[in-house]
Amino acid sequence: MRRGLAAGLLALVAVAGCGVQPSDPIPAGEPPSGSVRPPAKVTLYLLKNGRLSAVKRPRPDDRPLFPGDTLALLAAGPDAKEKARGFTTEVPREAGPFSAIVRPPGQVVVNLSVPAKGLSERAVEQIACTAAAAGPEPPAQVTVVGTGRSISPRDCPR
Repeated sequence: MRRGLAAGLLALVAVAGCGVQPSDPIPAGEPPSGSVRPPAKVTLYLLKNGRLSAVKRPRPDDRPLFPGDTLALLAAGPDAKEKARGFTTEVPREAGPFSAIVRPPGQVVVNLSVPAKGLSERAVEQIACTAAAAGPEPPAQVTVVGTGRSISPRDCPR
């Protein structure tokens, strides 16, 4: 017992004499603030004064979107803020639901629920550019197909 007490006392003296002085907390400034990452955006190609324009919009629910989901947002038309800024769309709501198939090398095929030949040239451009922007890499060409008829492959005329 004496040996244990002596060893404990010796350890206490050794630790107390190691030169570490007590100190007050060191100020480090304000804690970090703000969001961890910027909100995710989706790019839609709307029309303003008849010209194609890229518009960035927050993703719904900040969830990943497939190209078909992005095209559904396009067909839904501009939101209230976009309308107030003069944006429109020529893509009809009934064009959806959409599907988009990526084919190598750099080809995307977009399937519509309406005849592709009935779309205006601007609507086809809106679909092609929005589909191209929805993928991780811009495709070389987008083909729009509706009710079995297709419009020749095209790239985005940005």
